[in-house]
Amino acid sequence: MAHVLPPGVPAPDFTLHVTPDQRLSLSELSGRPVVLAFYPADWSAVCGDQMALYNEILPEFKRLGAEVLGISVDGSWCHEAFAKDRGLHFPLLSDFEPKGKVARSYGAYREADGYCERALFVVDAHGVIRWSYCSPVAVNPGADGILQALEDLSK
Repeated sequence: MAHVLPPGVPAPDFTLHVTPDQRLSLSELSGRPVVLAFYPADWSAVCGDQMALYNEILPEFKRLGAEVLGISVDGSWCHEAFAKDRGLHFPLLSDFEPKGKVARSYGAYREADGYCERALFVVDAHGVIRWSYCSPVAVNPGADGILQALEDLSK
């Protein structure tokens, strides 16, 4: 597994495609906490379950003032089909070209495999990573760590 960026480090800014013609930058979300959920690939069973879980508890993330962003190296067209099929209500960002550039900046890219680690980050309102975790690729990390980190931010 990769050595992802630790808490206390400024989160690298990025701009990625949400749709083929729409982009989103991390800096646009400044002033509120952001959950970055890097995942290996759309359509894999574990990734589907993980993203569905975050979608299910989206009201809890919103209650804590947080935005959720899914990020993988899949293209924006693939993300669009995956999000529609799964009924996802948060953005999936495409780290497609140059492949894995953003994941690399977070220490969350698997060079040998050509896809993202299953890595999670909670970024505070000032753009600083306050919690990070890298799960084995075959394991859904759930949401407990994310929720606890967001609760800690609200104290």
